[in-house]
Amino acid sequence: MKKQTLRLSFKRKRNAFSSEEIQNLSLDLANQILNLNIWGYTNFHVFFPIEKNNEIDTKLIIQVIQGKDKNVILPKLNIENKSFLNFLLTDSTLLKENELGIAEPQSGIQINENQIEVVFVPLLCFDKSGHRVGYGGGYYDRFLKKCPKNTVKIGLSFFDPIQKISDINITDVRMNFCLTPKKIYEF
Repeated sequence: MKKQTLRLSFKRKRNAFSSEEIQNLSLDLANQILNLNIWGYTNFHVFFPIEKNNEIDTKLIIQVIQGKDKNVILPKLNIENKSFLNFLLTDSTLLKENELGIAEPQSGIQINENQIEVVFVPLLCFDKSGHRVGYGGGYYDRFLKKCPKNTVKIGLSFFDPIQKISDINITDVRMNFCLTPKKIYEF
């Protein structure tokens, strides 16, 4: 299937979840990361959810990462050039919701892409080869290309993989892992 068709289909499926189902599935996903061999790394990039879009509640994942005494790095969108600035989450980090409904840091300690070791990547669906369908803006593909080649890329999904995304292109970055509430997929 093509990305645009998949985007519409999986947004519909995700929107059908109740807030209680989102919380339960998000908790299951947060528990899954404990089974990954990533705890030798220090710098973890995590996105905040757009709650009105029924996205995965990554605040639970952030709690797990902080509980392991690791650094959480949050993106701040730069919509003009479709990129991120990355900031270390600290006790003094001021968060403010942007125009898309995403809580993001307003200032703080900026972290360069080459310091990021693990990235949790939002997605709507993924295939059995580790390709993902996001929202179509290309933010994460551009961001991941700036990160070191050995950065661990972990997609988060409420849904099991589809067989194949038919319109993958050269700018798409594959995941190393995709997590669902019930299973870890390694590519």
